[in-house]
This record gives sequence, structure tokens and C-alpha cells, in this order.
Amino acid sequence: MSEKVLNIVGLSKSYGDRKVLRNLNFEVYAGEIFGFIGPNGAGKSTLIRIISGLTPPTEGEVFICGDSVQKNFERAVSHIGVVMENCQLYSYMTGRQNLNYFASLVKGITKDNIENVIRTVGLENRIDDRVRTYSYGMRQRLGLAQALLNNPKLLILDEPTNGLDVNGVIELRRTLKILSAKNNMGIFISSHVLSEMEQLCDTVAVFDRGSILEMRTMDDFRNDSGAQKRFRIRVDYPNYAGKIISLKYGLDVELAGNSVLIPYIPEKYDDIISDLIRRNLTIYGTTVVSKSLEDIYLEILKERRYGKIS
Repeated sequence: MSEKVLNIVGLSKSYGDRKVLRNLNFEVYAGEIFGFIGPNGAGKSTLIRIISGLTPPTEGEVFICGDSVQKNFERAVSHIGVVMENCQLYSYMTGRQNLNYFASLVKGITKDNIENVIRTVGLENRIDDRVRTYSYGMRQRLGLAQALLNNPKLLILDEPTNGLDVNGVIELRRTLKILSAKNNMGIFISSHVLSEMEQLCDTVAVFDRGSILEMRTMDDFRNDSGAQKRFRIRVDYPNYAGKIISLKYGLDVELAGNSVLIPYIPEKYDDIISDLIRRNLTIYGTTVVSKSLEDIYLEILKERRYGKIS
């Protein structure tokens, strides 16, 4: 089994009577990209600050490569690189001068290390320009380069795609997959851009109001046909068809243009189609569609907040 690079044990955080994190327990392994998704204000940034040693927990402990952040801070955080949503850089310096300065604060970082991270993030052509001339995406790249200087075993990213254009997002995704696979680096990402998380992550934890609601691998999400798949029925009167299916078969129905989307229940499919045809509705086609991570995320939040609808 891969090395456990992050281990969260019984972690809670309160500010007075307000509980921000509630008894969190999970692990991230070397070579794994772990996505932490949830609405704004759910406590994601607080968790990252605790993992990074910037904020103490109220209860519980954080272990990085087996070292406790609370008991052996310097050794534990020596294993990590962190990219916060707004990178703190010196805009009057060049990109290289920024990296040289940050490298001087950590023992053992060589010129070769610096050149390697510059190539990794694709800043070779602009590294000697002043940071004030950088786009937001280039600043994000430089922040990533800074986090990689010490060749961390755990890379922590807070909303890494914010402000990036399409090309920037694609390039970041490619870079993170290479770091994970070739460097065997564990990567922990907090984000609300679910389409990107779906393409990037190996494991996803759905988080809300300080608690993990569900945590599964993306393969498990994709392979869970009951939770993932739906029938799409293209029909001439979707509102009418949806009412028939909802009232007679007791199924949740979603309208999408000239289609109705219903749960993937193969044993009911023939009866539903026959019923619609008997009522003189014209069926233009049917397909099986898979739910996106966004669909799953919204269902999990709805079920947790309002209860499961049977």
C-alpha cells in the first residue's frame, strides 16, 4: 500500500460556540489526488490552515508523513507545499528573485531545484520579468513553483483554478497529474469547481457544515449505476410525460428541454415507454446518461439537509 502522507484524526475546530469542523477523519496517500468539495463557508479553508500548522485545532491531530503537526511542527510541515487562493508574492521582484528568496528560507534547496520547478510550471520564458507584469494565471504558476521548491510529499491547493483561463486550467491539470504519477506526490485540493475535480481527482470528500457527508473514489461514483445513471426520454410533450411518470410510477422527474430525465431503473423502463405511447405521446429517442459530480454533490447535500426522499 502507498505511504500515508496525510492522516486526519478526530479533528474538530470551534470558535466560541460555533463549530467549524466536526470530528474529521480521513487519509491521503502518496500518488493520490484527493478532492475536498463543499460550499463557501463550510470550513475548507480552516481545515487547510490547520493542516499547514497556521491554526490550532480544538480537538484531534494532524499527521504528515507520520509526524504530528501539533507535536513536531517543523518536521511535519517540512513535508508539505501549500498554494493558497491568493498567493503572497513580491510584485516588485522578478519571478526568479521571488523563488530565490523563498529558497533562502529553507535548507538544502539548490539552483537545480529552482530551475526544475520553473520548468515544471512552464514559466521559463517569463521567470526574469517582474511579477507585477504577470497575469493572475502566471502568479498562480509562480505560487505553485514556490510550493514545489522543497519537493514536498504532500501538496495542498486552495481553489487552484480560480481566475485561470481555459488554457491555464488545462495546463494546471496536466501538471498536477504528472506530479502525482511521476513524483508519487499526494495532492490535497479544496475547490468548488466540480467539473475540474471530476476530471482530476482519485478520491472526493463531500463536505458541508464542518462534516464529511460522503467520501468515495471517483471510480466508485462512476460505477455506482444506481446513483449515477438516468434515462433521458425525448418526447413531444415533456411536461405531460413527466407528470404521468411522477404520478403513476412515483419517480423523481427532471425536465430538460424536450426531454425528461428519470432514475435508472431498467425493470420499469418498458412499462413507462409503453404507457407514454398509449397516451399518444411521440417518443423521439431514449438514452442512458451518467450523472456528473455536480449532480451527485447536489443530491448528497439535499439528502443531508432535507432527508432522503423515498
